[in-house]
Amino acid sequence: MISEGKEQSARILATCLIAGAVMVAGFSLLTLYLAAPNDRRLQWTRKKKKPVRVYMDGCFDMMHYGHCNALRQARALGDQLVVGVVSDAEIIANKGPPVTPLHERMIMVNAVKWVDEVISDAPYAITKDFMKKLFDEYNIDYIIHGDDPCVLPDGTDAYELAKKAGRYKQIKRTEGVSSTDIVGRMLLCVRERSISDSHNHSSLQRQFSHGHNQKVEERGSGGTRVSHFLPTSRRIVQFSNGKGPGPDARIIYIDGAFDLFHAGHVEILRIARGLGDFLLVGIHNDQTVSAKRGAHRPIMNLHERSLSVLACRYVDEVIIGAPWEVSKDMITTFNISLVVHGTVAENNDFQKDDGNPYAIPISMDIFKVLESPLDITTTTIIRRIVSNHEAYQKRNEKKNASEKRYYEGKTFVSGD
Repeated sequence: MISEGKEQSARILATCLIAGAVMVAGFSLLTLYLAAPNDRRLQWTRKKKKPVRVYMDGCFDMMHYGHCNALRQARALGDQLVVGVVSDAEIIANKGPPVTPLHERMIMVNAVKWVDEVISDAPYAITKDFMKKLFDEYNIDYIIHGDDPCVLPDGTDAYELAKKAGRYKQIKRTEGVSSTDIVGRMLLCVRERSISDSHNHSSLQRQFSHGHNQKVEERGSGGTRVSHFLPTSRRIVQFSNGKGPGPDARIIYIDGAFDLFHAGHVEILRIARGLGDFLLVGIHNDQTVSAKRGAHRPIMNLHERSLSVLACRYVDEVIIGAPWEVSKDMITTFNISLVVHGTVAENNDFQKDDGNPYAIPISMDIFKVLESPLDITTTTIIRRIVSNHEAYQKRNEKKNASEKRYYEGKTFVSGD
């Protein structure tokens, strides 16, 4: 009995010692964790959970806010978004000639603030070998696409393999815009210019910037459809950073139409952002752009242009409908440190005009002209369409048929 009692006491003592050691070790680890800097603690926490990596591909030709919203939705389905940009050759084989070459499309996609990584020369269709590469080399968990069908020339689904593998997720298509629609707006401009100038110019401008022309639609000649774009305050909030400048921030201001948001815009915004802590972008309203650029401008309306600029990672805030002239009151209100303008722009004769829009910042010695990295303007993009309008007309006629089928068979898809 005495021997059994001793053994039991020994077991209890051993248990207590082990429990005490575990508690001490746990307390020591907790102390180390709490004592570590926040960034180190964040790294330890992240190591415990593998990030969900999602993949989305596309042509991203004439990149617009619809593309950006698709990337925003895709990013929300994971922790890291990898984007594949289809090669020029693949686009030509499957859709027709692209308006913007691969290097410009790469600049555009890299500049979207929801994108973490970009793959160049991605295939148009997800092949078995490429899907294996995505899973094994890029550690992709899911492949993402919109609810609109992506059909190959042979009639098969471009994402069939991903669906069969159970690694496919769907997002909601953004209403109101497509590359086909934008090209159609420019083709409409070409046709309207061949018609008598007896038309009311403001009416023409409205039709063009909203993608609507009754005669073209009635003829069914491949012209652009009525725009389905419905601007909402929620969409603007989704695209916004939601953060203002700090108390001592150096605020840089740049303004413009930013119509057909392109690689030239992105690069000058990148340069401007590097000059300070906060980039404020002024976007002129439709009436101002039309008065300065002509009756058929802008091609994209104010809300469309604002969303495209907001999606750019170099932009912190936008003024929707910014005044043409930069006033002293505006500089004070937004605490602007420097006003900048690129060397490549639609209008570079502003200093010769009587009503120089930058007269005030120039007089305050807070104005600077920046060397534009790319020689691209909105007119450059339009000229590409005009010079090859027959090819784009045929491409649009084919695409418009699928667009029409999509809207006729459209059903509600949750989430956006």
